Amino acid sequence: MEEQQSPFQAAIKPGLTIGLVSMAITYLAYFINSSLLASGWFSLVSLAIAVAFVIYFGSQYRAERGGFMSFGTAFNFSFISLVISAIVGTIGLMVLYQVVDPSLPQVLADEAFQTTLETMEKFGASVDAMSPEQLEEMRKATLDGFTVTGQLKGFGFILIFYAIVALILGAILKKRDKSLDY
Repeated sequence: MEEQQSPFQAAIKPGLTIGLVSMAITYLAYFINSSLLASGWFSLVSLAIAVAFVIYFGSQYRAERGGFMSFGTAFNFSFISLVISAIVGTIGLMVLYQVVDPSLPQVLADEAFQTTLETMEKFGASVDAMSPEQLEEMRKATLDGFTVTGQLKGFGFILIFYAIVALILGAILKKRDKSLDY
């Protein structure tokens, strides 16, 4: 009888696949128009693609397990896949920001800062009421997010976010064998 893979073993290949696809999309967006990388829509589309891949690979894993999977197994598979993809994606971004185009973080930080100011104004906050020191502090904080340290901090936050996403995906992917209820 064939031995079943653990959720960790089963999640390695999908995690690498999702991470590499994410990196390819990021680099493609960079080559098309680097300002796309600062767009909130780009992040949402990237997340949707990652979720779709986890559901696809998770369904395959569930089928390999006989068509049934507990919530815990589904959560572990989803979370590990997302963590591996985040590691690959973070490494890809670090290479992009530090090696391929070291000027890109400044460009993206400026765009993100402008977007933040526009959003504040839409919600009624007066940017003119802010002191130049406050504005400079905001600008610096935005730029710091694109440094290696900022990327590592962002990775920590993305792990928390991915844990929540994995809970949702675990609920979607689980399937209980009802024949065992009797």
